[in-house]
Amino acid sequence: MPSLVVIHYTAMASCAEARARLCDPAVEVSAHWLISERGEAEALVPEAARAWHAGAGAWAGLEDINSHSVGIELANTGSQPFPEPQMAALERVLRAVMQRWQIASHRVIAHSDMAPARKGDPGARFDWRRLALAGLSVWPEGEGDAARPLAASLDAIGYPVADPAARLAAFRLRFRPWGQGPEAPEDRARADAVAHLMRAAAEKA
Repeated sequence: MPSLVVIHYTAMASCAEARARLCDPAVEVSAHWLISERGEAEALVPEAARAWHAGAGAWAGLEDINSHSVGIELANTGSQPFPEPQMAALERVLRAVMQRWQIASHRVIAHSDMAPARKGDPGARFDWRRLALAGLSVWPEGEGDAARPLAASLDAIGYPVADPAARLAAFRLRFRPWGQGPEAPEDRARADAVAHLMRAAAEKA
């Protein structure tokens, strides 16, 4: 039974090309849902079945993410904004998936979260705060303790073991996309806030 939702972008020139690839058995890549730029949502794999969308990685100690998650692909090259119709459709699909499988908001993650050394989707342009305001994800509205080591906070959030620079980059993609350069106190403060938020959400679920 799925306990996570993983959000991706297709990184392909068109939704049609992405659909063809996701439906080609020879490629061994698939996803449960594909949402076009125009907001057309298409179910490609039954949610109870295992799809090949996540690949190698882990989250909060859980490995083999493909066997424990619903994968949602957004048609996007990776260098463009996510249009309003697409985001609205994602909210509808995501809300229904979460209700069907009793998946809590803190269990909706980015592909880059679970595979920080390999993946960068859905990327810095994706609006995680919008999803959080709709109850479909989490987003810190305040800051935490900048003295807490970043690694400790990232472990508590759920990030897998990886190169520290890769973990920082993945965290920033999700929670501080404007961050640049070496690790800063602002990264540590925000990561501590997210860790507390994740723990509170898990206790409430």
